[in-house]
Amino acid sequence: MILVILKGLLNQLGIIVLAAFILSRSRFFKNYILKENLTLYDKVLFAVVFGLVGIGGTYAGVPINDAIANSRSIGVVVAGLLGGPFVGIGAGLIAGIHRMLITTGRFTAIACGISTILGGVIAGYAKKYVDHKQDKWLFAALVAAIIETLQMGVILLVARPFDQALLLVEIIFIPMTFINSLGTGAFILLIQQIYDEKEKAGAMKAQLALSIATKTLPYFRKGLNFVSAEKTAKIIHESTKVAAVSLTDNEKILAFVGAGKDHHKTGGHIRTRLTKRAIQEGRFMVAHEKSAIECFDKKCPLKSVIVVPLLINEQVTGTLKLYKKVENSITSSDVELAKGLGHLFSTQLELSQLDYQNKLLSKAELKALQAQIQPHFLFNALNTIVSFCRTDPSKARELLLKLSYYLRTNFKNIGDYIPIKKELEYVKAFLYIEKARFGERLVVKFEEDGDINCNIPPLILQPIVENALKHGLLPKKTGGSVVIRVARRDDHVKITVIDDGVGMSKDEVRCLLDHQCKKEGIGVSNVHKRLESIYGQGLHIESNEGQGTKVSMIIPVVK
Repeated sequence: MILVILKGLLNQLGIIVLAAFILSRSRFFKNYILKENLTLYDKVLFAVVFGLVGIGGTYAGVPINDAIANSRSIGVVVAGLLGGPFVGIGAGLIAGIHRMLITTGRFTAIACGISTILGGVIAGYAKKYVDHKQDKWLFAALVAAIIETLQMGVILLVARPFDQALLLVEIIFIPMTFINSLGTGAFILLIQQIYDEKEKAGAMKAQLALSIATKTLPYFRKGLNFVSAEKTAKIIHESTKVAAVSLTDNEKILAFVGAGKDHHKTGGHIRTRLTKRAIQEGRFMVAHEKSAIECFDKKCPLKSVIVVPLLINEQVTGTLKLYKKVENSITSSDVELAKGLGHLFSTQLELSQLDYQNKLLSKAELKALQAQIQPHFLFNALNTIVSFCRTDPSKARELLLKLSYYLRTNFKNIGDYIPIKKELEYVKAFLYIEKARFGERLVVKFEEDGDINCNIPPLILQPIVENALKHGLLPKKTGGSVVIRVARRDDHVKITVIDDGVGMSKDEVRCLLDHQCKKEGIGVSNVHKRLESIYGQGLHIESNEGQGTKVSMIIPVVK
């Protein structure tokens, strides 16, 4: 008899597992399962669906001794474990009351109805316990086994005559407990795969978003404009395989790539209310139907879209739009991908603003440095040239040419980088004039070793050399020498300025590199700060009082 019941229940289990598999593959069921917060409507719907699963388990049961060996509890237990007490109790009431009312198996109708309702209560309150376990299916099967054991106890307490109830329990306890526990575990395992699939999809979308953000970083760091938008839209279109991608500012379309490009024109004004709402409200919008896209072209293939605002300092500066060709095809993973890209792009745009502000600051500091260099040097140089006009006109003419080159270079708008040889020529012009001024008190030597061709930030050498002259050599009555050494070493060029002047103390060295500490001039501290921001390391200064100073810097050579 037990084998007959077990065989019948196994057949029933197969049907339930098949139904669970089909249910777990449906988008409708997945959407409800993956909801973080179930509404009252959702809970009622869950209770009804799993209550009907319980009723189906009753009808598919195996009749025995005016009772039914069945898998009714599987639906009820799963309902409680998924939806909590409300859903579990609801499903238990539906399946339990139905069991009480049917004529088949009247002997245990009341007992089975009560135990079904109690099973829903227990499973509902066991949800929090099971949710925190790694192998949820295993603990779900344990809960089902406990509920089946409880059902047997209720049958013994309620069903009469007792002898018949005891005989029934002896026959059905093992097969029903085994099959229903196994079925519940299998059901939960199938549902757990939905969560695992979501996590995998989320991880893939996150990886895709990061990959896209990495590729678009060089463009968005230059701000949101027609060029950066076009490059970015192409990268997104190729990476995501959506039908079309568009980027806008707050007024016009900056780029459109993909299907519909023939009539969604770059440079055109934003017309859709959906995009305008996303800009005004600062939140993402989704259109699931073609009519919501509001395209004037009736042949437009685009039928659904998600619009994500792009923010700079919490202010909307544009939008990202991802289109598809099928209505109602925007999935939750599409939404998360678009939102993720929106956040990453917004961060990149904020960085572009910081870069722009830093460039403005650097240019302002360079202008200040130029202003600092020009006046006193110009006056001194002119005085020197005037004196040579009387004693050595040819020398005066040569000095005027050097001064002209120096000032012409200095007055030019300075770019981000210049060739190192141009910086050296600039310094040579400066030193030529200074040597004419101080004569034999100043000895200058240039040393070049290896292929030194590379680009460097402007005005990083002249302030160092001027500081060596002004504060190192000139305080000495006998003057001294300055050596400018430029040497190629593997993947970098090392520039060193050495003087044998009065030197400095350690405190003076620290003060020299601190812009706020310096009472006069910003030259050396400016160079130090700029090198640190560009290359990650600034000036290295070695100095001993009475012996001289050595200042060096490392310039990486980009191949």
